[in-house]
Amino acid sequence: MDNNRRKFLRRLAIGGGVMATGLPAWANLTGPSDEQMDQSSAIEKQGQGFNMCGYAAPKLQTVRVGIIGLGMRGSDAVERLSYIDGLEITALCDKYPDRVEASQKTLEKMKRPRAKAFSGNEGWKALCESNEVDLVYTATPWSMHTPVCLAAMRNGKHAATEVPAGKTMDELWELVETSEKTKQHCMMLENCCYDFFELLTLNMARQGMLGEIVHAEGAYIHDLTKDWLFNKKAYADMWRLKENIGQNGNLYPTHGLGPIAQCMDINRGDKFEHLVSMSTNDFTMNNLAKELAAKDEFFKEYVDQPFRGNMNTTLIRSNKGKTIMVQHDVSTIRPYSRIHLVSGTKGVAQKWPGPQRVAFGHSWLKPEELKQLEEKYAPPIVKHIGSIAKEVGGHGGMDFIMDWRLIDCLRNGLPLDQDVYDAAAWSSVFPLSQRSVAKKSRTIDIPDFTRGAWQLNKPVDLTLNGGASTGVRNIKPDLKM
Repeated sequence: MDNNRRKFLRRLAIGGGVMATGLPAWANLTGPSDEQMDQSSAIEKQGQGFNMCGYAAPKLQTVRVGIIGLGMRGSDAVERLSYIDGLEITALCDKYPDRVEASQKTLEKMKRPRAKAFSGNEGWKALCESNEVDLVYTATPWSMHTPVCLAAMRNGKHAATEVPAGKTMDELWELVETSEKTKQHCMMLENCCYDFFELLTLNMARQGMLGEIVHAEGAYIHDLTKDWLFNKKAYADMWRLKENIGQNGNLYPTHGLGPIAQCMDINRGDKFEHLVSMSTNDFTMNNLAKELAAKDEFFKEYVDQPFRGNMNTTLIRSNKGKTIMVQHDVSTIRPYSRIHLVSGTKGVAQKWPGPQRVAFGHSWLKPEELKQLEEKYAPPIVKHIGSIAKEVGGHGGMDFIMDWRLIDCLRNGLPLDQDVYDAAAWSSVFPLSQRSVAKKSRTIDIPDFTRGAWQLNKPVDLTLNGGASTGVRNIKPDLKM
């Protein structure tokens, strides 16, 4: 092992043990240091160990799943996954035992057997070491995503993680190197790539309907302040609020970025080259902390903390000279939006906010014309599983499409739609945007996590060739979808 790897492995071991209890120990960080960027560049130059893009792991007739983190996202995943044939939920884990028991009851309602239970601060490690698990599915706080995925892969399991996959350059490179070394998949569960309009846009782009893609935009604009960030009953230990302290950049880039990166064949024919990022000041979060602290002592520790700016705008340029705008704002009052705009030389597609729409000239298509387009260019996965996904639920069905596709790929030995390079590249905007903001919006290079393989990697396969053999259980329990 070379010296660069030893350095970031040592830092990762130290950072991975930090639990979200008090205010963040990293609250004064401003993104990767010069040393970390130099080490990232050195690792990139060492070349790829094994190409995980297009890799087909051995088939798993039955996928045994262990789920870690049973709060909002994790408990929903227990229900959704229970619908899928060829799958067993064999292990459940959460820091809090009562959450494990609640998910056990969900399994019972879904007529599934109880799973092996793990809990406490170290329970996730024991689950990753279990011989009864093939896939570790993590929905923990962000700081645990990388440690869980690394433990899973090093113990011979595939890893699937909620977004972002990692928060630092060290973490992202270690995910890449561990996936290549172990030949275990590491998929970031970017559900927005499976939304119906995003899938339609991807297929239209692939079919050349939009021409050469020139520019794209994505975002996560969602007011989370009162109902979520400052809600004592929402995120355990207030971890999501704490993530908004001392980190000034785009902290949640992948919902908007993932779908448009696929449309632009990032890591599969093109790559991110560099970015610039700018944030506003905070005009709402500290004011809200003061307002709440005046009524409740609990919130006093959050007063006058270095909250990130309300709106962050990041611009990315690709190797082929295409541009992407990504925005993040979870603390001002605006309608929910992921923007999702893909603009090419022949047409444009857009959704959020407002209705989805497509244009091939100066005017948007009429509703009846758009409907015909949707029927013609809906990709095979939507035609195959879309109606069932809407019944099962999960953000309108996109969560279930994502879960079903992941399991179907593992059962049939197919490459995944999202690999570890996508997880790393999309997540890298988290730390790199902070570095740019801290340096007055200076240009920051984005590493090539494929280490040159992007030039030969094939685009995401939109067919269901070799798959679509995974069924869905016909069960309708009295559960909230």
